[in-house]
Amino acid sequence: MTTRTVSAIILSLLCFSFTLEAQTLPHQTATFRIASAGGWDYLAVGPANKLYVSHGTQVNILDKNNGDSIGVIPNTTGIHGIAFIPEINTGYTSNGRLNNVFAFDLKTNEVKATIQTGENPDAIMYEPFSATIITCNGRSKDLSVIDPVHDKVVATIPVGGKPETAVSNGKGKLFVNIEDKNEIVCVDMKTKTVEAHWSIAPAEEPTGLAYDSQLDLLMAGCGNKLLAVVNAGNGKLVATFPIGDGCDGVAYDESTRTLYTSNGEGTMSVFTVSAKGVVKNTGNVATKKSARTITLDPETHKIYLPAADVEADPANPNGRPKMIPGTFQILVFTK
Repeated sequence: MTTRTVSAIILSLLCFSFTLEAQTLPHQTATFRIASAGGWDYLAVGPANKLYVSHGTQVNILDKNNGDSIGVIPNTTGIHGIAFIPEINTGYTSNGRLNNVFAFDLKTNEVKATIQTGENPDAIMYEPFSATIITCNGRSKDLSVIDPVHDKVVATIPVGGKPETAVSNGKGKLFVNIEDKNEIVCVDMKTKTVEAHWSIAPAEEPTGLAYDSQLDLLMAGCGNKLLAVVNAGNGKLVATFPIGDGCDGVAYDESTRTLYTSNGEGTMSVFTVSAKGVVKNTGNVATKKSARTITLDPETHKIYLPAADVEADPANPNGRPKMIPGTFQILVFTK
């Protein structure tokens, strides 16, 4: 075999490798526009092909496939997140400025119950082991555990700092990002108490959090432009990786072992996780400045990011850019 032939083979293999890596990066395929005013936080894919978007003082409900408006849940002042229990036909909204949660009918959108929580409920989730709804309460620095059968808080769990996002292993352990303490706490859902505090230094200000159930691995997007990878069994920091600035959410597609971080600077960092737990950065994708939160549809593998056109706020030039009215939108990315 000649040197020229060997060189050609090596070049071909390198090109093939680059092509495979490029295939892991998603691209934007649609923009869903929502004309009404107001800021936003989380969004979530729900049952019946519905996309629920927190927006100002309401939840906008869209058809996840084409962006058509199919409903609104009003008066959710300070809305942060949305969670679901399809088996009982109920969804839940965390209303930060009202210090409560609305339980609503998934078919009619009618609010069925109002549940008082801790102060400023932010992220909200369904926890399968305890069969409860949990809110992360930023101002009171605790978790509210809600019984969905009786629509009431059955436990309050102090976590020693500002809880940002929580994920469950489905076996009795809940993991919570503590944004102002630069740590993850492990909560025992049997006793409803904090079992351990795990530092994630040098990563700081953890926001989005994802969990790989097969590898027992946590992945936290952090405010100082780092992704922290943590062993969920012992709390040890496995590795850190650079990401974009302004991350406020992560989404993990466990079926494809792909992690996405939504960076408010206008990028999405993409990582793959091998079957042995090796995390690899496969590149960054341009999104839109202000696209800081994210959700993923496990059925279609599409990624949704809320964003808007922004401009500098003259009254606060060093603060978060000001949203231009009428420009709110959902960016849709497909792998």
